Amino acid sequence: MDFSSNGKYLATCADDRTVRIWSTKDFLQREHRSMRANVELDHATLVRFSPDCRAFIVWLANGDTLRVFKMTKREDGGFTFTATPEDFPKKHKAPIINIGIADTGKFIMTASSDTTVLIWDLKGQVLSTINTNQMNNTYAVISPCSRFVGSCGFTPDVKVWEVCFGKKGEFQEVQRAFELKGHSASVHFFAFSNDSRRMASVSKDGTWKLWDTDVEYKKQQDPYLLRTGRFEEASTMPCRLALSPDTHVLALATGTSIHLFNTRRGEKEECFECVHGECIADLTFDITGRFLASCGDRAVRLFHNTPGHRAVVEEMQGLLKRASSESTRQRLQQQLAQAQEALKNLGALKK
Repeated sequence: MDFSSNGKYLATCADDRTVRIWSTKDFLQREHRSMRANVELDHATLVRFSPDCRAFIVWLANGDTLRVFKMTKREDGGFTFTATPEDFPKKHKAPIINIGIADTGKFIMTASSDTTVLIWDLKGQVLSTINTNQMNNTYAVISPCSRFVGSCGFTPDVKVWEVCFGKKGEFQEVQRAFELKGHSASVHFFAFSNDSRRMASVSKDGTWKLWDTDVEYKKQQDPYLLRTGRFEEASTMPCRLALSPDTHVLALATGTSIHLFNTRRGEKEECFECVHGECIADLTFDITGRFLASCGDRAVRLFHNTPGHRAVVEEMQGLLKRASSESTRQRLQQQLAQAQEALKNLGALKK
C-alpha cells in the first residue's frame, strides 16, 4: 500500500495482477470506488506513488524488476494507466524487501534481503550501490525529506546514509550519516517521522524505541534516545511498525494483530486482534494521521487513530496550564475541543 503525498489516493497491489487506486475521500462512505491498473503477465508485490502523483512504480514478482506506470487524468475524472515501454534492468540477486521514490523526485531506492540497497535515477540507471554490512536486510526506506536512506537487519542497529546531490541537482555520492544504537538484538523494522527529525525502531530484543535524529551528524553528534517501550511479541515474531505523522502514536503489527502505543508515555493504548485472515503485510498512517490502514489478505482495513486524538487532548491540556497569552489559550482550547469532539463521535471519550 502507499498513500499519495497529496493525501487524495491510496494505492494497493495484490496477487490478482492489479493495482487499485482508491479515493481517500470515500473512506467514511459505504461505497469504496477504485480505479484499476492491470499488470500484464505478472503481479506487483510493492507499489509507490511518485511525488507529483502522476505516476507510480511497482516491483514485479516474476520479472524481478521495477515497472513505471504513468497516470493520465481523463475528462470524466478517472485515470488512464500506461506502463512505460522499458522496465528497469535486473540488478538484484536476492528477494526484494522495499522500494521507494524520493519526495524530491531525484532518485529511486530498491533494497533486497541480502545486504544490497540500490540508488537509481528515474530512467533506470544505477547511481550507487550500498552494502549495508548487516548480514541481511529486513527493511530499508527513504526519509520523507529525501536526504537519507536507512536500513536495518540482522545487526542490532539502524544505519542511515545521506544521498548527496550538487547545486545543479546532479548526483554526487552516498555517505554514512548516523546510526541508531541501543538495541541488543536484530532490528525488525523502523520508520522516520514526517519531518525526518524523529525515528522509531522495533527489535527482536522485545522493545521499541523513539529517537531524536535532528542532530549535527557531520560533527559526529549521535541521535538521542527519547523513549523505550516493551513489546514482548517482537522477541518471537517478525514485526512491522508505523509512526503517526505527529509521532504521538506508534503502531506495531505481529501476525494478524495490531498494537497502538502512546509514544510520550510509552504505554499501550489499543490492541486489535485477528485483523486479517493472514499475516499483516503492510501498515501505514494516512498523511493526516486520522487513519491507520493495514492489509494482509484480500481486504484493506482502516482504523480511526483514537490514541492520536487522546495524545492531542493530553498535550493541549498540558500546554493550557502554561499558556501566557489569551490568543494562545483560545487556539489551544479550540484544538482541545476538536480532539475531544472527534473522540466523542467515535465513542472513544474516556470518562
